[in-house]
Amino acid sequence: MPITAISSHHAAAEELSAIVLEQADRLFRGEVTKQRMADADTGAWPSAIWRAVEQAGLPLALVPDAQGGAGLAPADALRLIRRAGYHTLPIPLPETMLAAALWAKASGALAEGTLSLAPTAVEHSILIEPRARGFVLRGRAERVPWASQVDRILVYARDASAAGYLVLLQSGAAPSQPSRNLANEQRNTLLLDDVAVPAEAVRMAPSACAEGFLLLGALLRALQMVGAMERCLDYALAYAMERQQFGRPIGKFQAVQHMLADAAGQYAAAAAAAELATEAYGNAGFDFAVAIAKARVGEAAGKVAEICHQVHGAIGFTHEHPLHFATRRLWSWRDEFGHETYWQERIGRMVCDAGGEGLWPMLVDA
Repeated sequence: MPITAISSHHAAAEELSAIVLEQADRLFRGEVTKQRMADADTGAWPSAIWRAVEQAGLPLALVPDAQGGAGLAPADALRLIRRAGYHTLPIPLPETMLAAALWAKASGALAEGTLSLAPTAVEHSILIEPRARGFVLRGRAERVPWASQVDRILVYARDASAAGYLVLLQSGAAPSQPSRNLANEQRNTLLLDDVAVPAEAVRMAPSACAEGFLLLGALLRALQMVGAMERCLDYALAYAMERQQFGRPIGKFQAVQHMLADAAGQYAAAAAAAELATEAYGNAGFDFAVAIAKARVGEAAGKVAEICHQVHGAIGFTHEHPLHFATRRLWSWRDEFGHETYWQERIGRMVCDAGGEGLWPMLVDA
């Protein structure tokens, strides 16, 4: 029975989140082995990991149960993404969860299988135009996650009047240029040059993605980074107590303790910001909360990765040690769905637009 089904039938509402997260942690821990991570690093699709996650019902966690999904509360489902980041899952679970939820909301239909999102960059946009038997797409989307490895890509496009649409595009329907991020995760460039799509694959975009995928994608990456930072700290703390120098663990030296305390403070601030954005999902102030989260988490990610590598010394840079699986993802994810400099500027503009009297309500709502 899927993890989500077990929890929803046998747990009180206040216990649901803890039970789902505990079961998901157990699943991820058993499936995401060092060898499977190394294989995924070479470009191999981790079918065993995806199959286990799919059987547990996690890809449909944000889809209402009336539409065939798990029907978890959004905050509970989003916390699964943080745990996925902790275990550095080499599969598009966050993208699939969000794409499936948005398509179900827009069409009332269930989109099963692996899914991705496009465009993901601030500067990219896709144009959609009607044709006699459907629509055509025009544009270019860089750094599309898992573009040729997923079954379908959910594309956000605008027409000439700036109205937003969701398009469920079959993988391979448009040519793409191969590319990868620092974590060796596929990030292809999708080339949409008069790509035809049938009318049944197009729906008006729901209000949840009125700006495209930027806000929601930024929340996904912020949660993943918080999870990966937690993993880095676990590695660093364990190594600091194991590594002996001058007859005692290096974690007993004050300089190392200061470094670890700095990393822990960065992580705590980032985790708090991401949790606030999670709680704001679907509510007023969500855009402000996400902007703060992505900016703060991105800043912390660089510092935590740096400190944890310093604590490990040379061994932390080897392929034999698993630290790099988390730190390479931190360096990659902080640039996706808007670097922190973009979100910091956006926060400033939002504050200035609200004026002096509007600042306090913004902070309270966030």
